[in-house]
Amino acid sequence: MLVEGGHRYSMAELKLLARRIFQETISAIDIPLAMQRKLRREGTKLCLEDADVDLRAFAKVRVVAIGKAAHAMVEGLASLLAGEFAFTGVVAAPTPPLFAVGGMTYFVGGHPTPDEQSWKAAEAILALLADCDEKTIVFFLLSGGGSALVELPLDARQTLEDVRQLHRALVTCGAPIDAMNTVRKHLSAVKGGRLAVAAGRATKITLAVSDVPAGKESALASGPTLPDPTTVADVRRVMEEFALREKLPAALRRWIDEGEMPETPKEEHPAFRNARFSLLLGLDDLFHPAHHATEAKGFVACCDNTTDDWPVEKAAEYLLAQLDEVRRANPGQRVAVIADGEVSSPVRGKGIGGRNTAFVLACVKKIAGKNIAVLSAGTDGVDGNSPAAGAVADGETLERGRAIGLNSTYMFRESDSYTYFARLGDTIVTGPTGNNLRDLRILLAEGEEKKQKRKT
Repeated sequence: MLVEGGHRYSMAELKLLARRIFQETISAIDIPLAMQRKLRREGTKLCLEDADVDLRAFAKVRVVAIGKAAHAMVEGLASLLAGEFAFTGVVAAPTPPLFAVGGMTYFVGGHPTPDEQSWKAAEAILALLADCDEKTIVFFLLSGGGSALVELPLDARQTLEDVRQLHRALVTCGAPIDAMNTVRKHLSAVKGGRLAVAAGRATKITLAVSDVPAGKESALASGPTLPDPTTVADVRRVMEEFALREKLPAALRRWIDEGEMPETPKEEHPAFRNARFSLLLGLDDLFHPAHHATEAKGFVACCDNTTDDWPVEKAAEYLLAQLDEVRRANPGQRVAVIADGEVSSPVRGKGIGGRNTAFVLACVKKIAGKNIAVLSAGTDGVDGNSPAAGAVADGETLERGRAIGLNSTYMFRESDSYTYFARLGDTIVTGPTGNNLRDLRILLAEGEEKKQKRKT
């Protein structure tokens, strides 16, 4: 609690504290350590949260690792198996490994748009799974980003450029992630439960680092190993709502119009009878270290995940209102709101940026002149088409921008939020973190100064 005469954080200091809280949170998320907490070996038995698996029962161990956290997850599993159980597999990640794990074939796939390596990774995974039988156990290690890192169309007539055009249309149309994944899953040979089907009678263990809301795990990497709750009718609804049809390649439009789109595998499919899903890291694993780091710096902090998939400006308005509410409830104290999830930020211009820098830019006018700092960044180190993870602003940002000729309204409209903050030196640049939970937003406010009683 603030005391009279105590130090009050300036705007610049609040901004620096927000950066520190973000960095400390990222440092606290250790994937191999999480794997050791959630899984353990007892001789030949692998003990999961809800079941034990005796590895001696299997003649073959296969590993498929897909996503931004793929390297750390493979290292964690290799450590757990400790050389006693040989395995082979495929890794698809956005960066090459610092060191390769024996038996694994690596692909550096494209993100956010699939590329040739994404296509080849999908082919390699399907070839690996074709060799599976009831004496095979397959570990699927999934994390965010997998939708682009591994891709192959159901319709063999489609080209890589057709696939790329589809993904560009999806990520720029303003649809929430679950709507995008509804479309992806129905058009892909490797999404929406189809990898589980490809593995046939094998025992399937999916271990996940999730960047999707709780209860929507089938959206993670477009749910390659889980039953798909969405339908062909849902695809048509999404395409109409977000005016997608005319943005699709001609070959894909013809395929859809001819009624060739099959339904994705559902819960009753036999491929899911011997399949298990276990969450290694999720929402709480992001909120807990962020909350701890914030309170350790003297803030009364609350966590809020209400704004997931909200339009960026609505989310900014809501979270700043929450910050004011926490401030009123705790007079004289510095306060914080910590939020996670992905806001919706359609690409309207030809600028550089992503949903995190767009969120912070949406806050700049609203916090002008106030002792408030706002940070939003991706835990994967990536924000849209920019080289940054996100950005941070304070009550002086608007005037600093105006002083060097930056127009926040125009740059927001042109989807050029990264350029705005790069000119001010306020981007958050981490490089790829090797992790991918959810976006993290940190809003900090200094406590109101106590009014001195007038002497009579």
